[in-house]
Amino acid sequence: MTTNVSLARLCRIEIDDSALPPATPEMEQERRVAVFDLLEDNSFQLPGRDDQPVPEGPYALLLAVRERRLVFDITTDPGDKVAEFHLSLGPFRQTVKDYFQICTSYFDAVKRLPPAQIEAIDMARRGIHNEGARTLQDRLDGKAAIDIDTARRLFTLICALVTE
Repeated sequence: MTTNVSLARLCRIEIDDSALPPATPEMEQERRVAVFDLLEDNSFQLPGRDDQPVPEGPYALLLAVRERRLVFDITTDPGDKVAEFHLSLGPFRQTVKDYFQICTSYFDAVKRLPPAQIEAIDMARRGIHNEGARTLQDRLDGKAAIDIDTARRLFTLICALVTE
């Protein structure tokens, strides 16, 4: 059974940040932008399990960090639960840390360095971002199929959630 591509997507994303420190206004803005970008364009497909048909989308995602784990709580748009999975944050920690550091360097560079140096830092930033997206795709293997652009957008949202 193949899933209609237009249904294999996220139509709503909610963030449960109740277990996180209060977000700064900048972090809130990052989250809003990440959610907007994800909803504009994404590909998210759940596999069938135990000879059961693939739950039909589109899907709503509740993303949370609980007990130092990243939680994906997936429902259908009407609200029927179809999946929940927890990912260790460990494989993401160094990449998120590197990403924050390179972003700081990038924003500092924009203020004082010539365009060629800014471009080099931006290329490094994109490389780290792609590394995080690939890690997410690997961690979701067998749980959800996402394309690289969706993985990049979700990684941005993960970065906005992981504050430690």
